[in-house]
Amino acid sequence: MTITATAPRASAYRGRLRWWTELPLIAVVYALYSCGRLLVRGDVDSAMESGIDILHLEELMRIDPERWLNGICTKYAAIGVPADFAYASLHYLVTPAILVWLWRRRPTHYRAARTWLMLSTLIGLIGFTLTPTAPPRLLDSSHGFIDTMAQYGSYGWWGQEASAPRGLGGLTNQYAAMPSLHVGWALWCGIMLWRYGRTPLVRSLGILYPLLTTFVVMGTANHYLLDAVAGAAVMGIGYLLAPKALAAVDALRARRAVRSGATTSAEGHSPVVAASAPSGGTKSPTASRNAPHGPAPSGVPTPRTASQDGHRADPTSRSSVGQGRLS
Repeated sequence: MTITATAPRASAYRGRLRWWTELPLIAVVYALYSCGRLLVRGDVDSAMESGIDILHLEELMRIDPERWLNGICTKYAAIGVPADFAYASLHYLVTPAILVWLWRRRPTHYRAARTWLMLSTLIGLIGFTLTPTAPPRLLDSSHGFIDTMAQYGSYGWWGQEASAPRGLGGLTNQYAAMPSLHVGWALWCGIMLWRYGRTPLVRSLGILYPLLTTFVVMGTANHYLLDAVAGAAVMGIGYLLAPKALAAVDALRARRAVRSGATTSAEGHSPVVAASAPSGGTKSPTASRNAPHGPAPSGVPTPRTASQDGHRADPTSRSSVGQGRLS
C-alpha cells in the first residue's frame, strides 16, 4: 500500500501568523529603527572624521567610485532627479510590497524571511550607534561631492536634510551612513524575488533592484561604497542568525505549551487532547455497563448490536430479549 502525504495548504501556514499581530510587530521594529536614528545622533565632529576616514580608506584601496557617480547625477538632471526620487521613496514602497507578496504567495517562507529582515534592521541600528558617520554630501566641498537632494529639491518633497520632507529634516539622523540599510533592504528584496519568483522578469528585477539602489545611494552622495558593503554584510549576519532566533522562539513556545498542559500537533494547529483507551485492554465504563454479566441463560437470545441488525435497537420497544425473560 502506498501512502502519500500532502503538504498543508497555504492558508494553513497563514493561519499560524495573523496579520493583526504581524503588522504591529513590523511597526515596532521600524519604530525602533527610526527612534534609534533620532536618539543616537553622536558627535558631529567624530561623525565627520569617520566619513573622511572611510573615504581615505577607499582611496587607498582604489575603490572610490562615489565622486564619479555623483558627478553623473549632478551633471544630468534626467539621471539625478529619478535617483533622488528612488532614494527618498523606494525602500518605503518596495520592501513592504515584498513582505505582502511573500505573505500572500509564499506563506511557507514568509516567517523566515520576515525574521531575517527584522534582525538585520536591528543589527544596522547597532551599527548606527557604534559608528555615527557623515555621508559624502555633508563633507566639506573640498572633497568634491554635491548634495543632489539639495540641488534637485524643487523637483520633489524632500528638503536639504536627507530624504525627509521639507520642514521635517530635524526628525532624521543625517549621520547614519554606516551601514547602508538602503542597500541591505534592496539586497533582501532582490534575493526574495530571485529565489521565489517564477518568471524571468521577476527574477531579473531581483538582480537589477540591488544594483540600482547601490548606484543611487552613491550617486546622490548619501553613502560610500563601504557603506553599501557593510549593508550587505549586515544582511549576511541577519541571515545566519534568523534560523537560531526562530528555533529559540519555537522552543520557548513549546515549553509554555508543556507548562500549560496542552499538546500541539506538528503542523502547528490548535491544541488537541488525544483520548486513548487505558492500557491492558480495559473496557470503558459505558461498555462495562452495557455488557451482559455472565453467560446468557439458555433459551434467551443474545442481543444483537446495531452493526449486526443495521439499525440501533430501541430499548423501549419489545424485542426478543424482553420476550425471552425468565418469569
